[in-house]
Amino acid sequence: MQKIVIDGGVSLKGEVNVSGAKNSALPLLMATILSEGENVLNNVPNVVDVRTTCKLLEGLGAHVEFSKGKARIANEDISCYEAPYELVKTMRASVLCLGPLLARYGKARVSLPGGCAIGARPIDQHLKGLEKMGAKVNLSHGYVEASARRLRGTVLLMDMVTVTGTENLMMAATLAKGITEIKNAAREPEVVQLARVLNRMGAKISGAGSNCISIQGVDDLRPMDATVVPDRIEAGTLMCAACITRGDVWIQKIIPAHLVAVTAKLREAGATVDEQQDRVRVRMKSRPAAVDLSTQPYPGFPTDMQAQFMALMSMAKGTSIIRERIFENRFMHVQELKRMGAKIKLDGGQATISGVSELMGAPLMATDLRASASLVLAGLVAKGRTEIHRVYHLDRGYQRLGKKLRGLGARIRRVSAQVPKTIK
Repeated sequence: MQKIVIDGGVSLKGEVNVSGAKNSALPLLMATILSEGENVLNNVPNVVDVRTTCKLLEGLGAHVEFSKGKARIANEDISCYEAPYELVKTMRASVLCLGPLLARYGKARVSLPGGCAIGARPIDQHLKGLEKMGAKVNLSHGYVEASARRLRGTVLLMDMVTVTGTENLMMAATLAKGITEIKNAAREPEVVQLARVLNRMGAKISGAGSNCISIQGVDDLRPMDATVVPDRIEAGTLMCAACITRGDVWIQKIIPAHLVAVTAKLREAGATVDEQQDRVRVRMKSRPAAVDLSTQPYPGFPTDMQAQFMALMSMAKGTSIIRERIFENRFMHVQELKRMGAKIKLDGGQATISGVSELMGAPLMATDLRASASLVLAGLVAKGRTEIHRVYHLDRGYQRLGKKLRGLGARIRRVSAQVPKTIK
């Protein structure tokens, strides 16, 4: 067991590089199932979810090598079509192997996914779409069991915008017979990259980045050689870190166009954000102004940045309102921020934050991936020492965040945490 210890009060300064996007790497790794031969994927972040996905692929029979940001995956020997509970219980993206397995091999048995405890996040849109494409789907003992001789193209109208649903069905449709249209599709940059890589593998996909994606099925795909896009959520987290500490930071190896909504809200809060081709400079000289926001599907403000922005707003001048429109249980960080002196009131999917001039260090418990990041941000500016437990949540999606913050001057370290003794 480990914990993060932060002695707050340092303004961050300097330059920091952003890692590859976990949310892009995971579907790309799963897309290798669609081809025979050696796939090469660069700029892959070394985070827990990626390592879990590599183990999942190995369990299917793939040969996987992952080192120094490069993954090599060869799928000639896939002989198992099951993603077991033991591997996927902590990661909802595990369901992304369902579409590729069904499309290429005609069968799949995948454990219902887990992940962060931020809401139900059902996969009914995935299953309804596959059924409409001709698959037989059964839920049995916590597993999805699916089979199809060959999927067939059809029109899929999504009841709600879902990123993983769009990705899963798009991958399935690449080898289906005929044309598939996904309407009300997700528009996230990670969806766009997946479509571009699939096209380089021989797929025929158009419309990615809009709300209607069209896929002309083909008979087979060749292996990929691709580079994962920068992680826009890590970049946004570092931008908020610069602002909350009233720092001056260059955030590099990013795509500024992917951060438009975050950048707009930070500027509204009083930050100076200077954009260049692949980096931004973020400066904040005083307490932020209070800003209201609602999370929305891309290109709106991302739900994955809500917790970090709330940490910033906890020290704003005035009162801000944050509405969570994507997940019904994504305010689990609020109680921990309140332990630090934040003034936050919850009413369903709405949080009202009355900014304070100072946060106080405290022992905290991380509850999910992005909540962990928000507590780190609060600890960077809090008076005194902050200790964050259950940091394994952070490791699921951030590559060496503590080391990157130390490079900017933060007093942050990771130490062993003692396990409490059982009371007799």
